[in-house]
Amino acid sequence: MWKSSSNKLSRVVSQHGIGRRVLVVGAGIAGLAVANALREWGAELEVVERTPTPDPGGAGIFLPGNAVRGLRALGLEEPVVDTAVRIGSQRLADSHGRVLYEVDMTDLWRGIAPTVATTRANLRSVMLEAVDGVTIRWGTSPEAVVQDAAGVDVTFNDGTTGRYDLVVGADGVHSTIRRLAFADAGLQHTGLHVWRLLAPRGGMDPVWSARLGRGTSFLMVPIDPDQAYCYIDVGAADADAGLDGLAERFDRPVPELASGTVVHSGPIEQVVLPTWSTGQILLVGDAAHATTPNMAQGAAMAIEDASVLADALWANTSVSDALQDYERRRRRRVEWVQRQSINRDRTRGMTPAVRDRVLRLVGKQLFHANYKGLHAEP
Repeated sequence: MWKSSSNKLSRVVSQHGIGRRVLVVGAGIAGLAVANALREWGAELEVVERTPTPDPGGAGIFLPGNAVRGLRALGLEEPVVDTAVRIGSQRLADSHGRVLYEVDMTDLWRGIAPTVATTRANLRSVMLEAVDGVTIRWGTSPEAVVQDAAGVDVTFNDGTTGRYDLVVGADGVHSTIRRLAFADAGLQHTGLHVWRLLAPRGGMDPVWSARLGRGTSFLMVPIDPDQAYCYIDVGAADADAGLDGLAERFDRPVPELASGTVVHSGPIEQVVLPTWSTGQILLVGDAAHATTPNMAQGAAMAIEDASVLADALWANTSVSDALQDYERRRRRRVEWVQRQSINRDRTRGMTPAVRDRVLRLVGKQLFHANYKGLHAEP
């Protein structure tokens, strides 16, 4: 909600969402951001989540400046930043650890917000606490959606039903709402396979650092005083090499870090859709526009989605008009991120000798250009 505090006060007074019912499907980062952003609108909010309980685990998450600015708009910057690691720079090196370029985060996001890294559990805990009082039904998922001009009827897997003025699908890459309302369109394989893991931080500096090898990359970033989040990917055709085999392609400390606890392993998928809404049903976050993670914009885009959706609902009297307004505002920015991610993947996939030479010469300039489109508020 990118408005002044006086505008927020007038919103609370008017609350033109009163009498409306909103269903948010998914209690991850996107869903909790939407629930937080819509609380002032005045509608009756309900969140459903397919997992039976809040997930206490997960790996780490890197939050660039625009993601933290998005948390600020939701009133969540302080509790997240205070328990996170402030990241001073992003450093890219070859497989032997020779630096190709380094970017100062204060310089990149000057006047916007700090860049931090934290555990997903910490971020999720802060976001859950912020929506205390909103009904969350755990272990519950939609099985059918039927809409008419006036609303959406939803049948759930526990046999209950509900009628809503707005349904927001914030349930990730494998979205149930996208399957039910959009015929599961838009899901695409990227040809990449990833391992995400947690390892002892040791003496790691507060730096996001990545090593580029032949056809693979390894990322490491501290997320609290004791832990580091690590990520390694490779073309799906080479995934049989396994985590240990890939780690051996890099010099220390990669092999030691790769012996940490694997939290997730699987293919990287993206979602590209010509529209994110149909009637009174809207997709946000990864359910609408997942992309490869090399720009670390998944959480940022989801958090921005939530605030822009709230603004659109305040600015329009009908839900359908609000969703069209929302998409007009969001599509250019999201497509920017998707294009930059594809370009960065292509650069990374070049022959190492050529890639490393290019990045030594112009890597820093390319990095700044990648994020230039995200400096302005969404």
